[in-house]
Amino acid sequence: MAQEYLQELELTNLPRLPLEGIIDLAYRCNNNCRHCWLRIPPDAVEKRDELTFEEIKRIVDEAKKLGCRRWSISGGEPMLRPDFADIFGYITANFASYSINTNGTLITPKIARLMKKKGTKMVALYGATKDVHDHITRNPGSFEAAMRGFRYLKEAGAGFTVQLIPMKDNYHQFQDMVKLSESLSKHYRVGAAWLYLSACADKKRNTQIIRQRLAPKEVVELDKPDLSYEEWNKQENNGCHQAANNGYLFSSCINNRRDFHIDPYGEMTFCCFIKDPAMRYNLRKGSFQDGWDNFIPSLAVKVRITEEYKKNCGSCDLRADCRLCPVYAYLEHGRFAAKINYLCEVAKENKKFKENWRKKHRRYFKIADITIQVESDLPIKENTFHPKFKHFPAAGPSCDMISIRHHFSLPDLVGKELGEEVYRKAPWAIYKKDNSWIYQGISPTPGDKSLHRVAVFNSDHTRGRIYNDREEIFIKGNLHSLTFFPSDQILLARILADRQGCYLHSCGVNLDGQGLLFAGHSEAGKSTMATMLKGKAEILCDDRMIIRGTLTANRTPLTEFRIHGTWSHGDVPEVSGNSAPLRAILFLKKSKENRVTLLKDKREITKQLLSCVIRPFVTTDWWEKTLSLIENISDVVPCYELYFDKSGEVVELLKRL
Repeated sequence: MAQEYLQELELTNLPRLPLEGIIDLAYRCNNNCRHCWLRIPPDAVEKRDELTFEEIKRIVDEAKKLGCRRWSISGGEPMLRPDFADIFGYITANFASYSINTNGTLITPKIARLMKKKGTKMVALYGATKDVHDHITRNPGSFEAAMRGFRYLKEAGAGFTVQLIPMKDNYHQFQDMVKLSESLSKHYRVGAAWLYLSACADKKRNTQIIRQRLAPKEVVELDKPDLSYEEWNKQENNGCHQAANNGYLFSSCINNRRDFHIDPYGEMTFCCFIKDPAMRYNLRKGSFQDGWDNFIPSLAVKVRITEEYKKNCGSCDLRADCRLCPVYAYLEHGRFAAKINYLCEVAKENKKFKENWRKKHRRYFKIADITIQVESDLPIKENTFHPKFKHFPAAGPSCDMISIRHHFSLPDLVGKELGEEVYRKAPWAIYKKDNSWIYQGISPTPGDKSLHRVAVFNSDHTRGRIYNDREEIFIKGNLHSLTFFPSDQILLARILADRQGCYLHSCGVNLDGQGLLFAGHSEAGKSTMATMLKGKAEILCDDRMIIRGTLTANRTPLTEFRIHGTWSHGDVPEVSGNSAPLRAILFLKKSKENRVTLLKDKREITKQLLSCVIRPFVTTDWWEKTLSLIENISDVVPCYELYFDKSGEVVELLKRL
């Protein structure tokens, strides 16, 4: 399941594709079911009305000219069409990417070989055993046919994802379905955890669908909300797409969409769930460009927000936790504005889950005025992180925040396009893919290709998902870094470059309200200075400190700097999350006497400061920002060489300074 999170983070950072098409190739037996089992008779009206291969090619070509780069192929069961291989071959030959949903029963060796083409293949599984699977599909032999399809795909080397379809009648063996899927493929996912009703409004059929719905708590357990992603997505998109819809239900939704849906008969609209004929465009009578440029935008003002909607869903305090979309309401009640009581109960369970997640799976810390939100799939306990982090508490979110989420299984990266490799030296191999950074934790042993960690960050490293290879270290607790990396500096040093800040090998103290920074590498005497100043000054950290410029209106370059304590201490375990105005930087020199020499050569100061800068993976932009900052510091902050012995007399010298 980790691969899904990896894809999610990468995709959220990619520029949106110009257009993405969803095409249903076969009639849906109930106008709604994505996993159709009904074989349509060759002479059926529905069959005769389906788009021909030539019509599909024309539509696909027209969409390509307008910028469509990806197609999702679905149905009903798309392989019911005798010319499926021709359609699939045409689409995959002319587009960079595709996805397909199938029940797998009609896969032949020939089709399996075709599906070796790179794309997303999702094959449905309805049960772990023949009796349950065939009971759900109501098609004797469907389980054996699906297993045969899986086998053909594996023999052809066509990677695929098993899509588990949970229902009331198979939920008792859901874990067995998971085990079976893991034996079939490296990838599996859970399909829609709740069932929407049929558009045909057949009471008997819809009663059967309702009977198969899982309990609301089970729905949430299968489809756990990703709270951090929801919050980020809400922030990026200024809230729910219906929040600023100018009085129309689908206004914002349509204006922000870049995809479209085409049914088997050439009817086009913006969503596969839209069944109202008045909201579908006939591509047989018009062009794709007219449908995309004119018809679909016109639907933005087609459905007004009614008093019914305002009274119910539009004003509900569970709205942020609800999975309702007006299209589901139309399927359920024939009205876009109606509420679905079942989803109201799911929303209540969703809210409970989020409240529990905030309490048990999320913590906040603050360093250098940056809030770090840490989340974990496993509960975070009192002893999970080292006690030093108690000096860096944060009450909650802030305007300047980075988010980290921990998972405890590694994504399968075999055959995955990771982008350009920009760095490789144990313990890291780093790749740049579009707007994402992918870090692989590699072994220092030559020939060892095993990974112990994978991290995926967005372009500015403010959002990241970290995949760990085991749970034991987390469960044991007393962790010395929030990222589980050898040091959090790997992440924070990059973050700081965008915030007029950097890490320095240094000891920092607050002496009578003045920040003093003692710079130097290992054995320079940083911990010695901290020890001598104990009880006389506040020790911020004895080994790694942060400098940040204080931004003030119309003051460029920076003229004020502060030093901030960190949890990356050396021999002296005393740390503080506090800060102090930086009044002097002192380069440590062990000596038999105590004296201070003011440095005046800006080039020499810059050189010494740069030698103490802690560097993450260095990129051109990081280096340019850091160099500019260091030059700014050397111009503003008095810098000295501090000669000292261990007598402690240097403390009085510092006070006079």
